[in-house]
Amino acid sequence: MADSSFDVVSKLDRQEVDNALNQAAKEVGNRFDFRNVDAGIKWSGEAIEIQANTEERALAVLDVLKDKLVRRQISLKAIDPGDPKVSGKVTKIVVALKEGISQEDAKKIGKIIRDEGPKGIKAQIQGEELRVTSKKRDDLQEVIALLKGKDLDVALQFQNYR
Repeated sequence: MADSSFDVVSKLDRQEVDNALNQAAKEVGNRFDFRNVDAGIKWSGEAIEIQANTEERALAVLDVLKDKLVRRQISLKAIDPGDPKVSGKVTKIVVALKEGISQEDAKKIGKIIRDEGPKGIKAQIQGEELRVTSKKRDDLQEVIALLKGKDLDVALQFQNYR
């Protein structure tokens, strides 16, 4: 019988991020506390740009975005908000989106699987994802539960379970 496997990946659904951004922009445009503060949120290339006339208002817009992302089941680990930067009369925050598992994170996850997972599990790094194989499907379920229980720096999804 062939080995069972699954892939550990870190991917974003761009359409859901775009929907969350549009909802946040709509809320910022309609809320009373954002009137007359030049608050806004928009795409800037591959990142999201937030602007307002004060740092507090810019951080409030960031909170609105985070709320909308959580409602659309997008992990907050997938975003990387930068520090607020003052540019003239406007404060800007650039929010980078994180996709893919870095080599060091993949090595950490592999080490967790080897040390704490069931025996007979193999984890191999394939680019920006990690393939986990085993002879028993129950062992793979244990590994998924183990990784979901860990507090890692990346948002993980499990794909191609066979």
